[in-house]
Amino acid sequence: MPFISNTGKLDTHLCAFLDMIAWSEGTSKNVHPLTKMDGYDVIVTGVSGPEIFTNFSSHPFAGRRPPKHVTGSLFSSASGRYQFLEVHWNYYKEKLKLNDFGPRSQDLWALQLIRERRALTDIKELRIQEAISRCSNIWASFPGVGYGQPEHSMGQLIAVFESALNTLKSSAHHTKSDNFN
Repeated sequence: MPFISNTGKLDTHLCAFLDMIAWSEGTSKNVHPLTKMDGYDVIVTGVSGPEIFTNFSSHPFAGRRPPKHVTGSLFSSASGRYQFLEVHWNYYKEKLKLNDFGPRSQDLWALQLIRERRALTDIKELRIQEAISRCSNIWASFPGVGYGQPEHSMGQLIAVFESALNTLKSSAHHTKSDNFN
């Protein structure tokens, strides 16, 4: 469940979409074997296996750590629940005035990327296939991206979204809000 949803300021549909991204990227607690924070602490899995981090003061690769060998000639700095690349960290840190790489910052960053792809309305109006398509070039696990990493089908993602939405709707602490337009 997105950290920011605990504030009651995030639309249930957006929470389910963020949960779907975490599942797709392999970071959610239901998927990742080491996470202690529902994916917010995950570093991309590579040839050396799964890994987590505990220092949220900055992106885990911001301290000049070399990208992690994923497979073949693919190296990555993807980190956090939504697998953000270090190369974009300084830009979004400044743009969104993020104090750290903690859960709240990761949620705000993911929402900003969704906003930039003009997918917020699609999500709120349950046009999930359209939202996934609009965001497909951001997350390597989305269908049709072609980044050379495993991709999930549109059907799988929609099923995960619907499951997350049903779980969230049954939870009493979520409220609808338009604070992220």
